[in-house]
Amino acid sequence: MRRLDKGAPLRAAMKAAGLDIPRLAARTKDVDPTGEGLSRTLVGFIVGAGKTAREECSDRAAELIASALDRELATLFESVVFTFEESTSTRRTHTAERRKPELPEQLMDQRTLARFLRKSSSWIDKQVQEAAERGELWPGLIYVGRSRRFDPHAVLDGMRKQRTPA
Repeated sequence: MRRLDKGAPLRAAMKAAGLDIPRLAARTKDVDPTGEGLSRTLVGFIVGAGKTAREECSDRAAELIASALDRELATLFESVVFTFEESTSTRRTHTAERRKPELPEQLMDQRTLARFLRKSSSWIDKQVQEAAERGELWPGLIYVGRSRRFDPHAVLDGMRKQRTPA
């Protein structure tokens, strides 16, 4: 619940009832079916006008204060309803619409590819060597003269295919 007009109706109702914060807190204990009520501190936050005042409180706190002041809830508080246009979930969805990582369009040298894959250059050498022993060319490997260049898209596709069982 959100207090109306920065708590002015609350303070006016307290003044009309002749209550201060400690007495209002004590009265919330009287009207609470559990006998617990609200603490002086919480009541002070809700009815206060200073910089520590809170604009919002729980439904229970608002109902107890309105009952203790013998006022209608709607004259002191308004209901707060939030609607979000987009999901606020922090969990990743498992849909096909996942964004793929931004991949460079140009070919990479071995050092750049190692940094991109977060692997070592020797790991790449080993992969190329094992593919050659099988009579294959490692996916994405392109020889330009005597130097190696790698297509990052093809390398990632090849790595995905290796991970999935045939």
